Amino acid sequence: MADNKPQEMAVDINPENTPIYYTDSISMMANEDGLIFDVMQRIGNTNRARVVSRIGMSREHAKKFASELSKLLAITQGQSLTRNKN
Repeated sequence: MADNKPQEMAVDINPENTPIYYTDSISMMANEDGLIFDVMQRIGNTNRARVVSRIGMSREHAKKFASELSKLLAITQGQSLTRNKN
């Protein structure tokens, strides 16, 4: 019988060319094929924002993303993700 559990994926990140972009604004667009997120940073005290990343995904992937994000927020409520957990 086949095991349908998703396999863990090893992820390598090079911090020299993979920056973390802070976002304080997101624009979301959707159609029957998928979603696009424009991840933005506000420009000072203006009503302007700069797109720092665009992310596209299928509707199915977006549903999984929303579910996993909800779980992560629930289990880390009140915790610091950077502290040691013993």
